[in-house]
Amino acid sequence: MRIFKFGGASVKDANGVKNVAQVLQHEGTENTLVVISAMGKMTNAFERVVDSYFYKKEDLTEALSFIENFHQQMMNDLFSQNHEVYTKVNYLFGELSGFMVRNTSKDYNFVYDQMVGFGELLSTTIVSAYLSEIGVNNQWLDVRELIKTDGNYRDAKIDWEQTQQQIHDKVDVSQLNITQGFLGGFGEQTTTLGREGSDYTAGIFAYCLDADSVTIWKDVEGVLNADPRVFSETALLEEISYTEAIEMAFYGASVIHPKTIQPLEQKNIPLFVRSFEDVTKSGTCVGRGKKITPEIPCYIVKKNQILVAISAKDFSFMVEDNISDVFKKLHEYKLKVNLIQNSAISFSVCIEDKYNHFKDFYNDLKGAYKIKAYEDTTLFTIRHFDDEAIETIRKRGKSIIRQINTETAQLVIQENV
Repeated sequence: MRIFKFGGASVKDANGVKNVAQVLQHEGTENTLVVISAMGKMTNAFERVVDSYFYKKEDLTEALSFIENFHQQMMNDLFSQNHEVYTKVNYLFGELSGFMVRNTSKDYNFVYDQMVGFGELLSTTIVSAYLSEIGVNNQWLDVRELIKTDGNYRDAKIDWEQTQQQIHDKVDVSQLNITQGFLGGFGEQTTTLGREGSDYTAGIFAYCLDADSVTIWKDVEGVLNADPRVFSETALLEEISYTEAIEMAFYGASVIHPKTIQPLEQKNIPLFVRSFEDVTKSGTCVGRGKKITPEIPCYIVKKNQILVAISAKDFSFMVEDNISDVFKKLHEYKLKVNLIQNSAISFSVCIEDKYNHFKDFYNDLKGAYKIKAYEDTTLFTIRHFDDEAIETIRKRGKSIIRQINTETAQLVIQENV
């Protein structure tokens, strides 16, 4: 059994859907389960719908029309006008409209999951129908019936016992299966596993099905040593270990979702990252005990960071009690900490304000502490660094913090404009 995962970039238009079909035909379709994300930037588009639903009702019709027109055009480019897929897609849009009419919940996270999840349902419905149209038999599966979670909306935790049972009972491993990434089910409700969670979905299925391998199909050759959107020169990493992949994901590398590796490592299932644009290339293999090849510096970039320096107003030490107080507030306001540094009288954290809570955090603490914030900074992490690699980053702007250990260097930079 193999698990394939295709992200939104692979199905951003009709040619992308056709290419996915060509990849599957090239690789073979038996004993394969395919996880597919929402098309193109549709998750972002659905997020705009949720925001309009809560805060800008006057923009809701336009936001919905954008999504409907996108999928309508996709179907027009792939099917004849009387194809049954139009009925299936219209039914899904009807379900979405019905939810918005019936819903009485004010819980943003709950509503987010119920609405944004339609992106994956629409995507897989269209891809499954196109594969059937060209003679590639497949079974469409509703992942919400298979991956069971708790009710922690937007970051649901897996109920592994129930999930393994559902997947064992409902997945026919002898055929080609098409299902959604990112989504889970809590009772009759939709949950999501966190942004970019489709990689994790692939890992969950691989674990539960004892898969031979997982392949993540990307628009890059494999795992690169740097983001080509940030660095002009990059190199392919042909092999890396599970440990290296987890380290890179922890620090923010976007090629592999941070939660993906753990279920694979537990059963020693190899992970391949390959290009859907050139199936002749072998890409990157992630596995147990593999040495990073080639052994070169690897750069990970996290933009839009906030560096916060916190000190006591009475010039006293920053010790366990007040540091604990700060961390409680960071947790309360859901601020993700990416770097920590402290001295006798100051405690600094580089944070990510995913939910726009930083102002509330700042206002809560400013009465008890002196706080200095550097907004719009960039955190550079260099794995397997050398002096030249550090100097390359230092030239990009003003260095506010530098932190180095045996394998990893981190610099918080205010970049030159």
